[in-house]
Amino acid sequence: MLKVRDLMTPEAVTVRPTTPIKDVARSLVEHRISGMPVVDDDGRVVGVVSEGDLIAKEQGTGGVERRPLARIFGDSPATRAQLAKALALTAGDAMTAPAITVAADASVTDAAAIMTRNRINRLPVVDGESLAGVVSRADVVRAFVRTDEELAEAIRDDVLYRTLWLDPEAFDVAVTDGKARIGGQVERRSEADMIERISAMVAGVIGVETELTWKLDDRQIEAPERDLVSPFKP
Repeated sequence: MLKVRDLMTPEAVTVRPTTPIKDVARSLVEHRISGMPVVDDDGRVVGVVSEGDLIAKEQGTGGVERRPLARIFGDSPATRAQLAKALALTAGDAMTAPAITVAADASVTDAAAIMTRNRINRLPVVDGESLAGVVSRADVVRAFVRTDEELAEAIRDDVLYRTLWLDPEAFDVAVTDGKARIGGQVERRSEADMIERISAMVAGVIGVETELTWKLDDRQIEAPERDLVSPFKP
């Protein structure tokens, strides 16, 4: 299965919480990126600072919408966060925290789901607690333009062999225009279901058709009922 670590940029551009805002802006422009992780002295991601954060700073406090009767009831947490960005002097002041991250061993599908759900363009990649790199939407898109043969190899190696511990040579795997066809025989019907389900998760595969047979339909096997006796029953 294609992992985030296979696509990420390992040498990520970062800043510290104490980095002045002007230096943050300079790094974004020089490296032509829209955002970057903010890391502490131990390399742990504590937040992300982006072009949007700097735009909030440029707008100033006058550009922050405040709810009616804010003087009486106070500002909402979201408004307070925007005001802090407008007054920011350092990356730590302007950053969005906590950072939304993805594990290096997560699948590309997981990374795409996180980006879509949170409407963000790039994710810090972590290995344990430390920053390992950055993965962007462009990186994820590249995973979906692999050739049919590359996709077939991914199903054989990543799905059948590494994930399900099956012999790839026992299966007929072909991919045409992103649509996979898998034939062969397995011991149990549940294995056939897993092959289809996991193959569909391979980045770049847009459909899976299986022609699998099985020796045992284990979906029909029901666990035997146990005669439960209460320990309090005489």
